[in-house]
Amino acid sequence: MVRLGVLGPLAVWTDDGEPVAIPGRKVRALLADPLLHEGRVVSRDRLAEDLWGDEAPADPAAAVHVRISQLRRALAAAEPGGRDLVVSRPPGYALRAAPGAVDAARFTALVERARTAPGLRERAALLAEALRLWRGPFLADLADEEFVRRAAHHWEERRLAAVEAHAEVRLALGEHRELVAELGELVARHPFRERLRAAHLRALHRSGRTAEALERFAELRRLLADELGLDPGPELTALHQAILTGDPAEDPPAPAARAARPATNLPAPVTELIGRTHTVARVRELLGAGRLVTLTGPGGVGKTSVAVAAARTLVDAFPDGVWLVDLAVWDGSGDAAEPVLAALAVPDTPGEARPPADRLADVLRERRTLLVLDNCEHVVEPVAGLVAALLAAAPGLRVLATGREPLRLRGEARLEVPPLEIPDTDDPERLAACPAVRLFAARAGLDGKAEIGAVAEVCRRLDGIPLALELAATRVPVLGVAELAARLQVPRDRFGLLGQGPRDAPARQRTLAAVIDWSWRLLTDAERAVLRRLAVPAGGCTLEAAEAVCAGDGVDRAEVLDLLAGLVDRSLVVRGDGPRFRLLESVAAYCLDRLRESGEEAAVRRRHAEHCLALAVRADPLLRGPGQGEWLRRLDAEAANLRAALETFRRYGAAEPALRLALALTWYRFLRGRVGEARRALEAALAVGGEAPDGLRAAAEVWRTGLAIWQGEAGPERAAEALEAYRKVAGPAERARAEWFLAMALAGLGDGTAAADLLEQALAAFRAAGDRWGEAAALSTRAMLAHLRHDLAALERDARRSAELFDALGDAWGVLRGTDWLIGLADLTGDHAEAVRLCRDGLRLAEELGLWPDVAGRLGWLAWLSAQAGDVPGAREYGERARRLAARQGLRAEEVLARLALAVAARRAGDVDEEHLRGLLAAARRRGGDGPPPYLAMVLAELGLLAVDRGDAAGALDRFREGFEVARELGSAPEMAWALVGMAGALVAEGRPRLAALLLGAADAARRAAGQRLAPRDRDDLARITAAAEAAVPGFPELFAQGARLSPEQARALLDAPGPAASG
Repeated sequence: MVRLGVLGPLAVWTDDGEPVAIPGRKVRALLADPLLHEGRVVSRDRLAEDLWGDEAPADPAAAVHVRISQLRRALAAAEPGGRDLVVSRPPGYALRAAPGAVDAARFTALVERARTAPGLRERAALLAEALRLWRGPFLADLADEEFVRRAAHHWEERRLAAVEAHAEVRLALGEHRELVAELGELVARHPFRERLRAAHLRALHRSGRTAEALERFAELRRLLADELGLDPGPELTALHQAILTGDPAEDPPAPAARAARPATNLPAPVTELIGRTHTVARVRELLGAGRLVTLTGPGGVGKTSVAVAAARTLVDAFPDGVWLVDLAVWDGSGDAAEPVLAALAVPDTPGEARPPADRLADVLRERRTLLVLDNCEHVVEPVAGLVAALLAAAPGLRVLATGREPLRLRGEARLEVPPLEIPDTDDPERLAACPAVRLFAARAGLDGKAEIGAVAEVCRRLDGIPLALELAATRVPVLGVAELAARLQVPRDRFGLLGQGPRDAPARQRTLAAVIDWSWRLLTDAERAVLRRLAVPAGGCTLEAAEAVCAGDGVDRAEVLDLLAGLVDRSLVVRGDGPRFRLLESVAAYCLDRLRESGEEAAVRRRHAEHCLALAVRADPLLRGPGQGEWLRRLDAEAANLRAALETFRRYGAAEPALRLALALTWYRFLRGRVGEARRALEAALAVGGEAPDGLRAAAEVWRTGLAIWQGEAGPERAAEALEAYRKVAGPAERARAEWFLAMALAGLGDGTAAADLLEQALAAFRAAGDRWGEAAALSTRAMLAHLRHDLAALERDARRSAELFDALGDAWGVLRGTDWLIGLADLTGDHAEAVRLCRDGLRLAEELGLWPDVAGRLGWLAWLSAQAGDVPGAREYGERARRLAARQGLRAEEVLARLALAVAARRAGDVDEEHLRGLLAAARRRGGDGPPPYLAMVLAELGLLAVDRGDAAGALDRFREGFEVARELGSAPEMAWALVGMAGALVAEGRPRLAALLLGAADAARRAAGQRLAPRDRDDLARITAAAEAAVPGFPELFAQGARLSPEQARALLDAPGPAASG
């Protein structure tokens, strides 16, 4: 498809973005004319008039025909079928462009979509995309043609209207500070546009520059009076008055948050929370005044419900998220930080294996986050230790905990959650309004004040405990309210059971136990069996799991569904989305006691573990194909059950199933970034005594080694040892997968030599076995190595083939890996449009799969590409989103990319703030390891360019010297060349332009040899430095050519060499 541009100089491109030359001004004008008519026929007479005016040739129709033939030949050379764009239609010609082929049509469509877009962010993005289509004034190279002048005014008006709309949306998003300078320049060029003026005044006022805003209004009023004899319009006058009086409507809005992932994992409310308005408000007050609040109270009183409801009202107050951590499914083994890291979906960082608590502290250190730690009572000691450490490390952290006792930490505010109130009155109006009665009536399905006295009596007998009320309400359809109240009036032993509980237990706890026990006694034997067996699954289970765990020993598998439905109706089992079934905490504790009394705990736990093993084994191959997203989500939901299964196998000494389970889950955990958990699971399985095949143990050992290398705790020698043992017992396919994974881990740590050797072995085996997934994976890793050594041909070959194979297999993770390196290739070769397309496609894919490290990486890439293209607002938008997500999840590499993009965007916007760059420089110098991080050369180059801008040539040269040495150590010829360009800029500023010319020549030669194409903004920097050197020294071309014969190292040596060359 040929693409056409009128929003700037007339332009024609191939579908690949290559420019097409249209020869001759008249031929170009002939193309522009029908473009302006948007597909309508333009007569030959009209074309002749527009092209020649009063100086038309003797035969205008023939002259038009000749130019049409020339135009068709040029278009035919661009793309197959290009000549058919210009069609003959009586009485002239029309242009038949494909939909979206003309930039003006795309601009119109984007502006219209923005007008109807539901959200501010979407509207801003659409308008920004529309405005980016403008490359300059409308048909700038034909601007003096009369037919163009008529259209140019119309299109300039539309462009300015879009600029004004974009400014208004950005003001609503809180981007007033960024708009001040941008709008100031536009107002200077278009002083009488009142809508533009209004946006500028608002930006000034909301940026704290109210006096300047008022002065600008006065300036406009004088200008209108002097030039046009007019006053400002009513809307602008009203705005002036609002600013003058400090109208709150003109205060800056809070910046609209745009999270790349949900800012909370709180469950949506299923039913109304009755009678807790005051308690929820009190929780909010305590969290506003302090940083640790613990809700205490007996089981069933509603601590979790209150905590979740209060947290839900605070989501907007914590920009880095409100996260619920259910500790009921954690058995206290391992580090208390692990369930929190899992809830926050924080992946492990390549190359390090720090304690989980340290990683969590780093993630939360600079974040404003609320953690809701639910059900702390059975793990109160380790949780208290973790909370104390986190509060000390992260000043923006708040913690809301629930349990039957406080954490007993300094600064803790304890709030006892009371039972629901039942007033001591017979007044029906007051009783109907009281919370306990309202809850019971709602759950029992009673209307208004029906049997209000009996309902109140039930509530009093059950002490207003919400769970007890809900369980009792399920008996109303059978017993009725009056009979239920009568049974509750038995002195001292309300259900014939209360006296059997511990006499020293609090009365309310004995009440709840009695209600649960009474419900238990009313069940059939089969219902009791299902209910007690459901105490084994951790965090709930699916129907399939319930059937596997609960069937047997008197319960047929076909009966489980009906039995479950009855238990749900009695509120003993809770049905959630999916559907999933779970027991409330108090019911689960009761049922676990009944399970142990029955003597079947070991058998039921083994059935549960075997079911989890079958699920994991089934999922493992499906995680490498089109079902990947579905199976990631299924295993996410079963994470607690899968951990419990491994513990069951360990407890009962079942080595073989323990190893099979740990191995089957290794790839899932790797995809989710839970490398530490995968490694610990393999270690735990290897430690289980008992019989297991040698091949299984060797497989676990080799994958454990790969994970250790990935975490930076092992090297190539460990890989060789593990592989030697594995090769003796493994088949070719299994061996090749292990070799590839070890190679990928080694490549991630920068050991390209060892990785390459293993990769070639694995790749040969994959191809011999016809393993397309393995081949794609190996090619992706080989592309990574090609990127590191700047081998563009190998990079393109391997990355493209990898992405194609993964796409054919339906493996979205693999597609992301392959396109990672295609993005890198497009960046290195200057193909900005392709890089952006790949990033946006990958971003959607990563968000769908919940692969948040990939989301952060794609956002960082989009920020970098926007900065390179000079799109400062886009770079800031993407960069901040990437930075926040990366920081929230402890993704160091992704955070580095985001901060680097933000720093580049800031410099190119004229902002000399070096905060991001200095932070990156400090982090790089603190970093351990054998060599500098890959980003250090870029950081030093940006700092050097900033130093040149502020006139510190000597300081700039120091930065560029260091950057050159870093680039040389990394083996990066393009970055060595860029350091030379920066040195040249500093040398010109220092008065040494001759040496600058030599360095520019050497840099150009090095860049060309590496096949690097500069990004647009880098080209601008290079052009500016080159122009300054050309203007400062005679004979620049000769010096440039002389420098081109030098290697980068030889050119760098001239800088510090004595004699005429160094002096410039």
